[in-house]
Amino acid sequence: MERLILLVLSCVGVSQVSADGLSPPVNVTIKAVKANSAVVTWDIPDGDPVIGFAITQQKKDVHMLRFIQEVNTTTRSCALWDLEEETDYIIHVQSISMFGTSPQSEPLRFRTPKEVETQGSKNKDEVTMEDQLRAGELIIIVVVLIMWAGVIALFCRQYDIIKDNEPNNNKDKAKNSSECSTPEHPTGGLLRSKFSKNNRMPSVNIIEV
Repeated sequence: MERLILLVLSCVGVSQVSADGLSPPVNVTIKAVKANSAVVTWDIPDGDPVIGFAITQQKKDVHMLRFIQEVNTTTRSCALWDLEEETDYIIHVQSISMFGTSPQSEPLRFRTPKEVETQGSKNKDEVTMEDQLRAGELIIIVVVLIMWAGVIALFCRQYDIIKDNEPNNNKDKAKNSSECSTPEHPTGGLLRSKFSKNNRMPSVNIIEV
């Protein structure tokens, strides 16, 4: 890709070889206009063997011409730099082929805005983006708080269920302990037999002869 930019300080034309049958670019438009820059775009008629483009840029009512040429490219746009704010410009676009250049396109006129207007628009876009980011952060915070509230509620519910089951467990333990105990062994164990107090051991008398 080769680009050539010439700045002519007079109304002298740039000598070019016109290519027969090569149509001028169509749908020439200007986009992204700022105080010091802009972007020009265009379309090429079908069938034209185009290998590059040429752009002439001129201030309105000023005999100064800027010529931009680029070959070995199929691009259909070009950035314009070093523009002056609040200035009217006239743009022409030409196609370049192996045999020369096409006639110039219809003139395109545009005006650059003030730097303050551009900065104001930029600040508005930045504020809008900041508002969107803040809204997204708030949504994330709300979702996290809702999740935490759900976890805490679930934990409290499980805790209440456990507390409600504890008295029943204690009653069951006490019941099982009472079933295993006896009058003589309150803590449980086997019941041992005892002799009645009225039953006495038989006495033995020894007689000496």
